[in-house]
Amino acid sequence: MLRHRLAIVLVTALAPAVWGTTYLVTTELLPPHRPLLAAVIRCLPAGLLLIALTRRLPKGSWWWRSLVLGALNIGAFQALLFIAAYRLPGGIAATVGAVQPLLTAGLSAAVLGDRLTLRTVLSGIAGVAGVSLLVLRAGAELDALGVTAALGGAAVMAAGVVLSKRWVSPAPLLATTGWQLTAGGLLLVPLTLLTEGTPPTHYTAGNVLGYAYLCLIGAALTYALWFRGLRSLPPTSLSFLSLLSPVVATLVGWLALGQNLSPLQALGALVVLGSLVVAQTRRPGATAGSTPVARSAAAPPVRENV
Repeated sequence: MLRHRLAIVLVTALAPAVWGTTYLVTTELLPPHRPLLAAVIRCLPAGLLLIALTRRLPKGSWWWRSLVLGALNIGAFQALLFIAAYRLPGGIAATVGAVQPLLTAGLSAAVLGDRLTLRTVLSGIAGVAGVSLLVLRAGAELDALGVTAALGGAAVMAAGVVLSKRWVSPAPLLATTGWQLTAGGLLLVPLTLLTEGTPPTHYTAGNVLGYAYLCLIGAALTYALWFRGLRSLPPTSLSFLSLLSPVVATLVGWLALGQNLSPLQALGALVVLGSLVVAQTRRPGATAGSTPVARSAAAPPVRENV
């Protein structure tokens, strides 16, 4: 049982690890100043591809549920991330976004009836501290709208993770993933046209390679792994894995772009990894939430057929 859980954690962790390479691909291969276009091309074709492969469309309530989950996990998250990235230094945006595991733990307690433990809270605080050591730079300026967007992005992703756990789709995993990617991509299309205008008419071979990587590997594969992990892991444990993204992004920048890696950044990476390990493990013989900070009286997760 323990080995099976470890295997699920390691496979699921591949998703945020791959997402950590997005910055490198975007800066080195994609057209500049087109982040939302990249998000659309990343998500919409991947979703349509998975729907075509599975030949499954939503039924009944899963039409609107797919729209809600696609908006939270994909569309709204990407839009808020875009605003935060443009109005904040990357270090501040990543540090604010690192509160997602704590938000997920709180929502899991309120919606799913999970126990919020002191162990989880301390791990979440350590994760935020580790990310700040890893990416935060002295003299970085705050922007109210940017900070709000970063917090909003963390909140909508946390809500999407928790609702995905509560609303368990009876359809195959790849079909459900395709529905969400398609819904999120469609929601991003009008925002992209409004803010970035029409897409470029000419693309280089590097552009095509970058978009193909983000679509096939960075969306179709990784989101399938992410949602597969969500079906087996507690939402809070899953959310802690998202902290791998800034760690991988920093390591890739160091290895591929020759960026400096200071001892303080190395310490931050170790703190983040430590918080991940603690969040994924339990004391022998303990049940989830054996040291409760709070517990919700909410009903257990609802499974509905369509």
